[in-house]
Amino acid sequence: MIIEKVVDRFMDENTYILGDEKTKKCAVIDPGGSIIDIFNIIKQHGLTVEYIILTHGHGDHICRVPEIKSKTNAKIVAHVNEEEVLIDRNKNLSAQLPGPLVEFDADEYVQEGDVIELGSLKLKVIHTPGHTKGGMCIKVGEHIFTGDTLFAGSIGRTDFYGGDYKQMMKSLRKLAKYDDNAVIYPGHGPTSTIGVEKRMNPYMQQI
Repeated sequence: MIIEKVVDRFMDENTYILGDEKTKKCAVIDPGGSIIDIFNIIKQHGLTVEYIILTHGHGDHICRVPEIKSKTNAKIVAHVNEEEVLIDRNKNLSAQLPGPLVEFDADEYVQEGDVIELGSLKLKVIHTPGHTKGGMCIKVGEHIFTGDTLFAGSIGRTDFYGGDYKQMMKSLRKLAKYDDNAVIYPGHGPTSTIGVEKRMNPYMQQI
């Protein structure tokens, strides 16, 4: 498995490139970082972009989607409850952020428990509302891409459109059930593990 990260210097947003070493197929998760850096990593590993996967629809996580889509024709995947955010520049906050205005529809909408096959990798969808209605995490083996649900030491904001603190707490309880050794890859900040967050994250301690 290949996991590479591109960090946007303005929003400190993490874009991840998840690749299958066997088939060289990859997914770009939450593309908000430098398009040059993203494609340099893809080229470096000799990958083909099969999916653009969105943990949620905020502008800092989706601003590079149209360009990647036009270059690769990869399938855009998001949770079914995120459609209204993706197609509205005000709800996805791109109208308020310094990057490009973005409004688009996903090619495929998924739900809790769905599995996305990426070469030999199986990506499990975990619906984690709280930051947005259609927020989701992606679990691949013992790796979980948590978007803006769970950060190292914190959580995503719940005061944007579709945010809900009570839903966020339910989502954290769902994530807390996974193995303590599971590595989390947040939408902002450094990686961590479920175990570390259960011990050290004040929000996880409340559940």
